[in-house]
Amino acid sequence: MPFTIKSPVEHELIIKKSRFLACVMPMNDRANAQQIVASLKAAHPGAAHVCWALLAGGQSAAVDDGEPSGTAGRPMLDVLRHQELEGVLATVVRYFGGVKLGAGGLVRAYTDSVAQALLQAEKIPLLKLRTLRCTVPYSLEGHIRRALAGYTTTGLAVEHGSQVIFSFAITADTAETLIAQLNESCHGQLGWLNT
Repeated sequence: MPFTIKSPVEHELIIKKSRFLACVMPMNDRANAQQIVASLKAAHPGAAHVCWALLAGGQSAAVDDGEPSGTAGRPMLDVLRHQELEGVLATVVRYFGGVKLGAGGLVRAYTDSVAQALLQAEKIPLLKLRTLRCTVPYSLEGHIRRALAGYTTTGLAVEHGSQVIFSFAITADTAETLIAQLNESCHGQLGWLNT
């Protein structure tokens, strides 16, 4: 099961006088990730590198920002993948301390920076949602509300017209159970609308 993290977490690591300022945060897309990286570069003008990795579906990225190829972004991305994370941005701001770490040392430093930050992060399961819409007569509105209360739903919207229209999202793994339950309990008076 994939996870995301609840809120941003920072961690500082010092290796041979180089400072590695790591941050992991929830992030859904590459455009927002690039804005965060740009703001980090502006906030840390004396930093040697601002490396980052993003796992966000088809918008994933691994950026070394001037470090030797494959020594920063890719190891950071591997940490996110290993921990089964999705929708997470990892950034590491490096202040060079005057001592070269070598390729292996850089890989360890960037890997450890992100891994240490993730140790402090609260992971939450990433649930896939399915949006449903149904219409019922007014006499069944209370029944539908009570049935939905037994499930984890989000974004409930109710429209009152000639009939009552319910729109909501529910976890994909429980949607079919709810649909079957409502179809049976409403005795043919419920209609499902395309979403």
